[in-house]
Amino acid sequence: MLLYMSTGSPQAKSTPLHSVSVAGAVLREDGRLLAIRRADNGTWELPGGVLELAESPEAGVRREVLEETGIEIEVAELTGVYKNTTRGIVALVFRCKPSGGTERTSEESTAVAWLTPEEISAQMSEVYAIRLLDALDNAGPHVRSHDGRQLASSSK
Repeated sequence: MLLYMSTGSPQAKSTPLHSVSVAGAVLREDGRLLAIRRADNGTWELPGGVLELAESPEAGVRREVLEETGIEIEVAELTGVYKNTTRGIVALVFRCKPSGGTERTSEESTAVAWLTPEEISAQMSEVYAIRLLDALDNAGPHVRSHDGRQLASSSK
């Protein structure tokens, strides 16, 4: 979904475009979190993707997690909002719990795993690891910005 944001001036030459994505921080009872290894670039991330135009954020999270991992989820609360300032992507991350399904890969994932917080910190880049770690601290929702590689601001 693309959002058109007002620049406040009718004479403005361009209007910023933002893509809205959703992701699930799926937490199992044993404290492990669901992650995928992306097929396109081989990096470990939490499951998620672009929100469809007529789709609610919660429905989008359920759809994306199921498509990428085979896991059905119950969506709980919003744990963070993350903006990639380079690409104009705003990601909404929700804490979720598994409710069914079986782990499987997809066209978008080459591996699906339940990782510990320590494994997340070791295997994921900072901008993706923080989304899962933020979901564990119960102090959100966090609001963070990054350039695709490094965090640019701290949480609230």
